[in-house]
Amino acid sequence: MAKVVVTGKIPAVALERLRAEHTVDAWEDESPIARDELLKRVAGADAIVSLLTEKIDAELLDAAGKQLRSVSNVAVGYNNIDVPACRERNVLVTNTPGVLTDATADIAMALILMSTRRLAEGERVIRAQQPWQWGMFYMLGSSIQGSQLGIVGMGQIGAAVARRARAFGMTIAYTKRSPLDAETAKELNAT
Repeated sequence: MAKVVVTGKIPAVALERLRAEHTVDAWEDESPIARDELLKRVAGADAIVSLLTEKIDAELLDAAGKQLRSVSNVAVGYNNIDVPACRERNVLVTNTPGVLTDATADIAMALILMSTRRLAEGERVIRAQQPWQWGMFYMLGSSIQGSQLGIVGMGQIGAAVARRARAFGMTIAYTKRSPLDAETAKELNAT
């Protein structure tokens, strides 16, 4: 069985799958693992499952040893990984592109609704147990239907936000390095 070091808390289902087939040393605390602790734990690892909070550099790769074959980053990016150092040691590097696309788009829409519909302000009134002032416009805020949303960068996340905004009846104005293809622009109602 391969030794897999998991550098941070990951979903239980993923950890269970790893444990079913490998010897797993997992840091299960919410706070990031200390560097010196990580350097000790990776010794003899065949694979490392890392989070963005851990720097995977030559020092760590050397601490792991020559048997290390892969570093799997649970993140869209891999800025925390010294890819040339991994390549030099024949260590495969993977990441999880798209894993946060929907979550990020959901949060963007939540923030749009929160600001236009005064949700944070209303939540504070309720939490403070202040009397609710019934009136036609009290805490009504503004409708986003018919509004125009500007998106800077129409990559995966921008397109996911545009799809959600379109469902709310918004029009989309965007900018990106190259124009969207006609079919996608039509689908997103984007100009």
